[in-house]
Amino acid sequence: MSQLTYRTAGESHGPTLIALIEGMPSGVAIDHTFIDAELQRRQGGYGRGARQRIESDRAVFLSGLRHGETIGSPIAVQIANADSRMEDDEKTPPVFRPRPGHADLAGSIKWLTTDCRATLERASARETAARTAAGSLAQCLLRAFGIECFGFVRGALATTSAVEPTQATLEALRMEREASEVYCPDVSASAAIVESIHQAKIDKDTVGGICEVHVFGVVPGLGSCASCDLRLDARLAMAVMGIQAFKSVEIGLGHEVARRTGSQVHDAIHFDAARRGESHLGFVRPTNNAGGLEGGMTNGMPIVVRGAMKPISTLLRGLPSVDLRTNEPSQSQYERSDISAIAAASVVMQSVVAFEVARALREKFGGDSLNEMRANYEGFLAAARRLA
Repeated sequence: MSQLTYRTAGESHGPTLIALIEGMPSGVAIDHTFIDAELQRRQGGYGRGARQRIESDRAVFLSGLRHGETIGSPIAVQIANADSRMEDDEKTPPVFRPRPGHADLAGSIKWLTTDCRATLERASARETAARTAAGSLAQCLLRAFGIECFGFVRGALATTSAVEPTQATLEALRMEREASEVYCPDVSASAAIVESIHQAKIDKDTVGGICEVHVFGVVPGLGSCASCDLRLDARLAMAVMGIQAFKSVEIGLGHEVARRTGSQVHDAIHFDAARRGESHLGFVRPTNNAGGLEGGMTNGMPIVVRGAMKPISTLLRGLPSVDLRTNEPSQSQYERSDISAIAAASVVMQSVVAFEVARALREKFGGDSLNEMRANYEGFLAAARRLA
């Protein structure tokens, strides 16, 4: 089986979250410390609410591993909910006043009920803990091929960081990101974002922002131009848009391409024989406006994906809504929530991007085991280098 997939199950206040990953080759060493650290990073960031002080997420592998390595069978990962109380109507009461911007109203109409509780339990961003576990597992596979993912917060409100990650600065930027309360590897921008979130808390408001993920070490040819559903850029866009509260996705220059001419957008191609051994096979570019993807396929440059997260839908001061029992005007109901979850969102985005890249890697190089997959990978690179 060479198709890598995952699904999640579980509700915000249910007993547990589950990620089921299928198609992982055998022989991949699982870095439990890294996976748990990513889960803990997803819980962090300035502006998070009280829920994060209750939970202490860690991944429990229920199947698919032996002696710390994958064995080729489906992998079930569990993340238990300490705050499990969905059956307690006093602690998780019915919700009749939907929150603007949330799934409450649409879900209640979809499932023909005036109680939004069931909808919000699954629509909650708590589900992203399972996606983070799946994406962190995928990164264990990517690392076996020298592929590294780096997600961070680019900005929020009027603040935008000018930092430009490169493979050479990756480790230093990781350290700066970890030192930031909002996972922005830019000291001045980080401080400004923290101040914006602090002011929003005073105002009983919320803050969204921009997340960005760079993927280094990807060889040309992942994805395909042969079919629209195989285009890697489209699949990355779907994965990012599938994260709760994300409203737009850009690759490379993104919407800026509409404001420039072709000569200002397209990345010139040069060949440097001395760099044939690198992931781009010696085909170097002075710019990366395409974000590492052309025609739905990787071109050897770093993949660059950017996503915009809207402000959290739950406001302490509420917003105009209606009571679904009477349709009379009312303020939206309050559910314990965050002022900002942009830092956590950058971790989730890194995870879903990593999974899509790993999926494309599996499709390209197949194999039931990591050794077989690596042999196919090396054979492809050898053939590709003979072209030049």
